[in-house]
Amino acid sequence: MSKRKRAGSALLCGLLVSTALAACGGSESGEPANGQVTLDYWLWDDNQQASYQACADAFHKENPTITVKITQTAWAQYWQNLTTQLAAGEAPDVWTNQVSYYPQFVANQQILDIQPYVDADKIDLSQYQEGLADLWTKDGKRYGLPKDWDTEAIVYNKEMVDKAGVDLSDLTWNPTDGGAFEQAIAKLTVDTKGRNGLHPDFDKDNVAVYGYLPEWNDGSQGQNGWGELAAANGWTYLDKNPWGTRYKYDDPKLIETIGWYKALTDKGYAPRFDKQSTLGIDAVMNSGKAALTIAGSWTINTYMGPDAKQKFALAPLPVGPVGVRKSAINGLSDAIWAGTKNKDAAWKWVKYLASPACQDVVAANAVVFPAIKTSTEKALAAHQAKGRDVQVYVDYTKTPGGTFLLPITDHGTEISQIVQDALQAVILGQIEPAEALKKANQEVNALFG
Repeated sequence: MSKRKRAGSALLCGLLVSTALAACGGSESGEPANGQVTLDYWLWDDNQQASYQACADAFHKENPTITVKITQTAWAQYWQNLTTQLAAGEAPDVWTNQVSYYPQFVANQQILDIQPYVDADKIDLSQYQEGLADLWTKDGKRYGLPKDWDTEAIVYNKEMVDKAGVDLSDLTWNPTDGGAFEQAIAKLTVDTKGRNGLHPDFDKDNVAVYGYLPEWNDGSQGQNGWGELAAANGWTYLDKNPWGTRYKYDDPKLIETIGWYKALTDKGYAPRFDKQSTLGIDAVMNSGKAALTIAGSWTINTYMGPDAKQKFALAPLPVGPVGVRKSAINGLSDAIWAGTKNKDAAWKWVKYLASPACQDVVAANAVVFPAIKTSTEKALAAHQAKGRDVQVYVDYTKTPGGTFLLPITDHGTEISQIVQDALQAVILGQIEPAEALKKANQEVNALFG
């Protein structure tokens, strides 16, 4: 893409946008004079590519002068490529965005403020799941519209749980003795001689099936487990969210939660970090080497789709000391590159992605939960039609205090590495949780001055 700037027309468009947004089209906004536009759109989830290709095809029929070209790249490579392209001034017109990454794009002025478009087109923000629209705003500017959302649940091997006679439907948890959650994990852990974790002769050094498979490569958020339990223990990430500046990784509520996680490995109920398979959580679960884990709703097709090698089911997260189940609720949006030559066309595509026209298509394919509340209900129905009971993921959103936001602040990448390193040192037995997290918290907060 050309890096040539059109300052005059951009200024004119900015002056007109609140009253006559449509007047900024064509060559005035830097878009091709012949009206034909090809938008580059990036996403990372191959499970969703078909849904969004269907949306792109339908969008093109409604807007025959705009063609959407979709590029799908796996998660890690996706962000590396995007960062490289942004630095080179050759970024895609629109890309799928995530809350951990978007603050750096805002700080670098790389994504477009779409609030003037939202105002001009009178977008109904109340149609989205509560709280999601606010994720993408800062200082009166808006950098995306809600695309989908996810929560967390216990994913378990149904045959193992049924055989052990364990009831996962209404668990409790506390960091002192683990409550009913730890009792269930212990009973589901089996050593090589067939004795479970509650047996007096259980051999923690020779485990055939672990009761719980934790996600330790979870950055600074702990979205797939420790974050939920810490929240259920009364912990919050920082002074305010989004855009807080003082983190609380030194809070005793988090320290004792991480201590409980470490104790699970010491007891042999969960694999030690240095012994944990490099195959990935889902691969180990599918191999039958673990009975349960905590996973997000984006993994429904992984565990309940046709390629699953075990029969899996879902259970709600345990109730913690605060008296309710707590799940992180996270969402995605679509960002418009601030340097695109096709701002108006890109907005039309982003608006379409955030509309029932597209989100109902996504819902029908039963992959993720769309952000629009009516589309969520259609996604539930589509899952039910496939014989999947996934209601547990939705229930948190209907319970007061049942969800919490992942942290949205500057310095997200650096914070993730600092906390990840600290937690890995803890689980490897190199340092106690209190010392590790207090040191990490000092380093994190020093980033904010």
